[in-house]
Formats: sequence, structure tokens, C-alpha cells
Amino acid sequence: MNKVELLAPAGDLTRLKIAFLYGADAVYVGGRDFSLRANATNFSIDELKEAVLYAHSLNKKVYVTVNIVFHNEDLAGLREYLEKLANINVDAIIVSDPCVIKLVNDYKIPLEIHLSTQESTLNDYHASLMKDLGVTRIVLAREANRDTIKQIKDTTNLDLEAFIHGAMCVSFSGRCVLSNICTNRDSNRGGCAQICRWDFNNETNPQDPDFTMTPKDLNMIPYIKEMIDVGINSFKVEGRMRSNYYVATVINTYRKLIDKILDNSLTESESRYYLAILNRCANRESTPQFFHELPGVNEQYFNGREEISNQDFLGIVIGYNHEKKRIILEERNYFKKGDVVEIFGPNLDATTFVIDEIYDEDENLIDVCRHPRMIVEIPYEKEVLEDSMIRLKTIDKKDYL
Repeated sequence: MNKVELLAPAGDLTRLKIAFLYGADAVYVGGRDFSLRANATNFSIDELKEAVLYAHSLNKKVYVTVNIVFHNEDLAGLREYLEKLANINVDAIIVSDPCVIKLVNDYKIPLEIHLSTQESTLNDYHASLMKDLGVTRIVLAREANRDTIKQIKDTTNLDLEAFIHGAMCVSFSGRCVLSNICTNRDSNRGGCAQICRWDFNNETNPQDPDFTMTPKDLNMIPYIKEMIDVGINSFKVEGRMRSNYYVATVINTYRKLIDKILDNSLTESESRYYLAILNRCANRESTPQFFHELPGVNEQYFNGREEISNQDFLGIVIGYNHEKKRIILEERNYFKKGDVVEIFGPNLDATTFVIDEIYDEDENLIDVCRHPRMIVEIPYEKEVLEDSMIRLKTIDKKDYL
């Protein structure tokens, strides 16, 4: 079975490094110009250069989104920006507007081109046309089903990239204009206000529940092997605005799952366990969506929904006190003495322990941690690497295995 790429989102340098530590083969990032997700931190040219140097030192890759739909006024400075990206050796750009492809070709800018999901590729004629223009990879529309993917692969032999996890759009692969209409923020130039997540009142029958139209999140755990078999080369996780904990948990989980599929050791019970971990990490329900059949009522939120943001993530490890055998932890959410927790990390399977003691920075014993970013130390016999994470134990692996 062919090796496939696990592609992670990275909203800034910290999340980029977390993604690589937890198993990503490549990341996609946005610059501060010409990129969707305008509300993300995004990268300056100097930060992009640092990101590329760091990734290449690990033999990993960085793809930069240049994926807005361009109006005439947006074109100013585009050529110069693309030349800067080429000069810092980004591994590819992700584009949705063919004008970017023409610019790269006309000025012979040495950039590999990946076609964004915003271009909604769902047939092999379109994929072949893009291949003729110099595109080397298609990021498939989220609406692509198994047979469509196989036909595009068989016809073009292009690299294919597909989303496997994260938010879905109520429109067609992100071509929504609700944001433009309701808030005057252009969703196709980076300003999406996520109108599909809003609750709408029923003015005719006010006693009825609020109406919503948001899709449930995407989660492809049941079909990863089948996606490999039909020719997907890169598995993409959505979420450039997600937290370090989300990126670490999702990438770490899919890394383990994909590796077990590739060495033919994945069991059905392990799949159920990984699915439980991912479902706990997000605050919306998830489902496979379009791969085998059109989504229906069970894949969508209508009359109201409940999105509960849990506080499982307790802290990130920033060091280890070898003399006193303690984890040095930067707190994120409330926890207390006696809590049963799990620690997991880049080279550490989730391991359960009980917090018996907590020391503050002045070596005082305390019973609770209730101040985010507070630095504490917790006894733990084995050294733990920096950037490992601690969460509440809410899922017992024994229940699945």
C-alpha cells in the first residue's frame, strides 16, 4: 500500500511546529495577503521563510494558500508576492482563481501549483484541463464521492488531496455568498462570517424552534483505507483557526490510524476508540458526509443544535524537572488534586495517572489550578517531552479494546 501524506492546518508558527511534532507530513498556511481565513493570525514573509526552513529541516513540506477569488483591485502586488514565495522555496501554492495560474506560467515563476477545493473539482475533464495548465495536485471538492474520485485518478493520474476532518460548508465547497449578503464580508476573499452557524427565528411561528442550516463536521475515519485504495495521495485536516490542542489531538489520532492501516494492523475496536477521541475533541457532531452517499437529515443540523465546548485540555508541558521528577505545566483549564488525567505527546501514547500533588512556582502545595497560563509542577516519574499535553480522562481505552 502506498504511503500517503497527512496534511495539517497551521494558523501560526506555534501550531505549525505542533502539527509536525504530532505527525503531520506537511502543513498548509496562509500569508497575510491573498488568503482565505483573513481572521487567522497568518504568516508574514519572514515567518513563512522560517516555517519553510524548519519544515525542510524535518524533510516536511509547507503549502501556502493564495486562494481568494480575485477582483481587479486584489491583483496589485500579486506577482511580487508569488516571486517572494518562490524565493523562500515554499513547496507549493494552493490556488482557486485561474488568474494565479496564468501569472505563474506567464512569468515562469518556479512554483508548484495545487488547485484549491474552492475550484470545486468534481469531474475528470476539469482536472485534465487544470493538468494541462500546469496544476500538479487537485484538492477535491468536499462533495466528491468515491466513484468520482476514482475516475479522476484513473483518467489524470494527478496527485489528489481530500479533506478528511473538520468543518463543512453549507454551500458548494465554500462558494457561499450568505456572508456577503448578511454582513458585507466577502466569504470568497477571506471574510466569511459563518452565517450558516447562526440561529434564525421563525417570524411566522415564533413558538417554533430556531432554524439552523449548518452541516455537521466531516469525519472520515471509517473510510480512510478505502480512500487510499481509490488513489488519494494527501489527507487534509481543516482548521487553520483551531487551537494547539485540537491540532495535536486530531493529527496525532489520524497519524496512528493511517500508520496502522498502512502496516495492516488496524482493528475495528481501535477505529472506534480513535473515533471517540476525535468526537470528544470537537464541539460539533461529525459524520463521513459525501463519500458514499449524499448527506441527509442526519448529517445536518436543522431546528436548533447544541455545541458544547468541553474543557478537557488541562495544560501543555513546557519542561521537566529532573531533580524533583515533575512535569512543568502551563495550565489551560481548571483542574484539581485527585483528578484522573491522561498525558499524550509526540512520542507518547495516552497514559493515565492521578494528580496527587500540585506545586506552584513558589513551591507551595496547592489543591486546584484555576488560572489559565499558570505555571505548576506535577510529580511524574518518567521524563516527558516539551509540548506534550494533559487532558481529563473522559474516554477509557479499555471500553473499546
